[in-house]
Amino acid sequence: MALPKLNNPTYELELPSTGEKLKYRPFLIKEQKILMMAQESGDETQLMEAMINLVSACTFGKIDASLSPVFDVEYLFLQIRAKSVGETTELSIICPDDGKTQVPVKLNIQDISVNMTEDHTNIVELTKDVSMHFRYPILSDLKGLKTGASEMETLFHVINNCVSEIHEGDDVYRRIDMSDKEVDDFVDSLSGTQFEKVTEFFQTAPKLRHVIEVLNPKTKKKSEVVLEGLTDFLE
Repeated sequence: MALPKLNNPTYELELPSTGEKLKYRPFLIKEQKILMMAQESGDETQLMEAMINLVSACTFGKIDASLSPVFDVEYLFLQIRAKSVGETTELSIICPDDGKTQVPVKLNIQDISVNMTEDHTNIVELTKDVSMHFRYPILSDLKGLKTGASEMETLFHVINNCVSEIHEGDDVYRRIDMSDKEVDDFVDSLSGTQFEKVTEFFQTAPKLRHVIEVLNPKTKKKSEVVLEGLTDFLE
């Protein structure tokens, strides 16, 4: 006689990038095991693949996490985790006023949202006639980076991957028609001011963000701490 099949609850949320209503479910033990094994391995590629597969499966294939913006995937992962293992998480926060005292803080995952900058745009105007158009980073954009890559190397790598088009007047150059070297050479030709405009796109892109207040038990001073990105919300 066949064993009974368990029905898992489904929930609904709004996808940050589009506002689309999306159904999702908690992850299963088999999915949690794969994720935990990936975390224990310390292999970032393995962990990334586990997260991609988990988010895709728990959204019933409606989301291809390998092609979705990082902030969408991180938000979805947090919401799925909340319904799977609990809606609160406890973090150890270092008090900013002395830089060493750690205090435990309980955080409700439902309070965490994706911060959208009001005047953010994916079009970077370099000159009157030339502009760069970007897509938001996806998890696989970090593939191919050498171990121990510097922050600047990582930035140039992501810029190269995220360029979608370069416009010059009515002429449009699509990324699919450009080589990596051509993009690198173009970025290298930017002035300092123009490059700042490019980096501003990434700095102001939507991201998981939450501000908490901590009280240092030693100094009795209250401070605000900004948490950004998935790793800040997981112990």
